[in-house]
This record gives sequence, C-alpha cells and structure tokens, in this order.
Amino acid sequence: MFAVYAAEPNPDAPLDALRVGERPDPEVPDGWVAVSVRAASLNMHDLWTLRGVGIKPDQFPMILGCDGAGVLGDGSEVVVHGVVGDASVYGDETLDPKRTLLTEKYQGTLADTVVVPARNVLPKPDGLSFAEAACMGTAWLTAYRMLFTRSGLRPGQTMLVQGASGGVATALVALGTAAGMRVWVTGRTEEKRALAEELGAHRTFESGTRLPERVDAVFETVGKATWGHSMRSVKPGGTIVVSGSTSGPDANADLQRLFFMQIRVVGSMMGTRDELAGLLEFCRLRGIRPTIGTELPMTEAAEGFGQMLAGETAGKIVFTR
Repeated sequence: MFAVYAAEPNPDAPLDALRVGERPDPEVPDGWVAVSVRAASLNMHDLWTLRGVGIKPDQFPMILGCDGAGVLGDGSEVVVHGVVGDASVYGDETLDPKRTLLTEKYQGTLADTVVVPARNVLPKPDGLSFAEAACMGTAWLTAYRMLFTRSGLRPGQTMLVQGASGGVATALVALGTAAGMRVWVTGRTEEKRALAEELGAHRTFESGTRLPERVDAVFETVGKATWGHSMRSVKPGGTIVVSGSTSGPDANADLQRLFFMQIRVVGSMMGTRDELAGLLEFCRLRGIRPTIGTELPMTEAAEGFGQMLAGETAGKIVFTR
C-alpha cells in the first residue's frame, strides 16, 4: 500500500529520513479495525519520529501520522484516536505506563490504511470534512485537554497562548473563545498575530512583550524560547499548562518565582477517547471548524514536512488521499 514513512532515524537532517512509497499491507488483529484513510494531519511528533525521538531504532521503517479520518469496511466514517492504552484499568489511558502513540510502536495514519484498536475510532461528525476531522485527534485533542481538563479556568478568566499559529495554539484560541475566556496570544510575526485575531483572539502581542496585566493561565507548547515570559505573565497562584517544548527545554526554570508566586505548572499529554468524543460534540454544538493552513495530497508530503520544520505554519497541515 502507499505510505509516507520514516526509513531510519536522522537527528540532524530529519527530512532526509522521509520516504514516500510502498509498504506492506497491514494485518488486522482480533479486536482491531482497518480504516481506509481519507485525510491525516501533520504534527510536530512526526518530526520527532524522523529524528528518532521516542522510538526505538528497531521500530523503523515507521509509517508517520498520529491522527486521521477515514472509512471502515462497512462504510462508517470515523475519526482516529491515536493514543493506544488500557482505559479499562487506568480510566485515563494517557496514564497507562505502557500507553503509546501511533508512530511510536504501531504504524501511523499517513497511508492508504491504518489499523487501530476498535475503541480507537469514533464517528465523524457530519459537519466536518475528512480534512477537518483529521485535525482533531492530536492537536485539537491536546488543546481540549489542556483547557478543559488541566487548566482549571472558568469562563471570563484570561488565558495567554504562547505562539500564535501552530495547530495546538490555533485550537486553543478557537476553543477558549467559544468557552467564554478572554484570549490573549503572542506571535513572532504580524501575519501570525493577524491569524490569531481572525480566529477570535481578543488581543495579540509580540513575543516577549510585557502584558497589560497578568493572566490566570498560560498555555505553553514552545518551551525555552517563551518560558521566562510565561513565568512573568501569570498571576500569583495562576497556572502554566505545558504540552510541549518545540524550542527545547529551559534549564533556567526560575524556581524562586515558581514557589514565591505559588505558580502551578501542569503537564498535559494528548487526551482520552472520552475527551475526543467531548471535543467533537463541543465543536458540533458551537459550529467550530479547525483552521487548515495547508492541504496537500500525501504524494507531496515532503512539502508539508518542510513547512513545519521551517515554522511556516498557519493552522494545521493536512494530507489527503
């Protein structure tokens, strides 16, 4: 079958490990289902896979793609949930010590077919295209969990999203606005800040700018480049929710400020199947649709990967079949 995959780990030149071509047709174990993929979105996790982060060398070649949308054998249109874990034991499958994501142990969604546990597919809402539905399973689910499960925010409070144009950031803006938060956003360029305003952000600021007042919560996916600003921008007793560090970890965690201001730092990783169901229903009720910055056929995957590596994102990058 056709697939977009990582041939081997390449920490220094990840795009050199990217391949577009044929891979063996997958087997379908008992309790699993085969999804004929119509669309899959790109995530930073795919670049980490190309670099060999979070995956053992003997797992290569690995088909990329943590999330997607497609059709089951009976014609049902579904959204793929990319976290494979034991919810029956842990309740929250993201807390299963043996949980994994697609592309870490199991082959991913950037292919003609992806095979996942039967519980890892949910009905695709009629109001979403396959390309839009393919954005939900990773970036939008991550944003939903950060905002509604981990932050403790209430409608009317102020949130700051660091980095204006990535998939998680644009989802946070849309979800936060729809939930009644006051949404502030930072962005490196005027174009990125303009996108955030189009999505409903109440105010935007250049990266690192001193804010007019401190916020109730900061949402961090950037890491070292924005961490100091996040620590200075949150109220005493406020919260910083972290789901990534694309610019690398910060060796200077500013622990004095952390304990003196009693700041809560909360980690957040992906989300559960139930949270994905909640996200899909919330978007249906509020008429929310994800922002797609680039849509390409899977055969042109290298172009989309290049855009993400260069930071040239304006919403989600989606590949279609």
